[in-house]
Amino acid sequence: MSIKLTNVVLASPEQMEFIIEGMRNPMNSWKKSDSEYETAGYDIVGFDLGENDHSLMQRLSNAGTEHRKYMRMMPVYVRITAPLYWWKEFDTYKVGTVANSCSTMHKIAEKEFTLEDFSHEHMDIASETCLETTIGYLNLFREEYLNTKDKYIWWQLIQLLPSSYNQTRNVMMNYEVLANIYKSRKDHKLDEWRNFCKWIEQLPYSELITGGKR
Repeated sequence: MSIKLTNVVLASPEQMEFIIEGMRNPMNSWKKSDSEYETAGYDIVGFDLGENDHSLMQRLSNAGTEHRKYMRMMPVYVRITAPLYWWKEFDTYKVGTVANSCSTMHKIAEKEFTLEDFSHEHMDIASETCLETTIGYLNLFREEYLNTKDKYIWWQLIQLLPSSYNQTRNVMMNYEVLANIYKSRKDHKLDEWRNFCKWIEQLPYSELITGGKR
């Protein structure tokens, strides 16, 4: 596994209306807004971004960070499963992100380790054999820890755990954070970053991030 992104939650129609209203505050240009709710009976079921609003969004986005403050208000929630070596790089994006992770420290002995718990798609036979040997030792230490609760054994688990171990986090970001990530990571040598950027390209209004066409 390279990276898994699921459970995506985006701005609601009401949030989008609020974001556009704020975007138009500096020029008092609310009357030029042409976006509207999509409805089914009395229920709001979607949001139709108008051409005027989209054009202003794109111009502000192209003008740079200081002009596209509205992008900081466009939330993106996503559940990410990725190896620890990827999370180490992701953690450089501290501003504008919040994450709740599955605890490695507290839950490391919760289940038996298997090969599927690790990213190993680029390993050759020798490397995968080494990983399988490590997994074997991890499971031996796990069993001993479960039986003894000895902190010394717990340390063997923590410090032996490879950086290819996959961790899951629920992450909140915004479009400005994603724009910064896309600019610096879309051609990265790690598959995880390239796949993450391909996921960005599939988001609604991704052209505001990538500079592409609607």
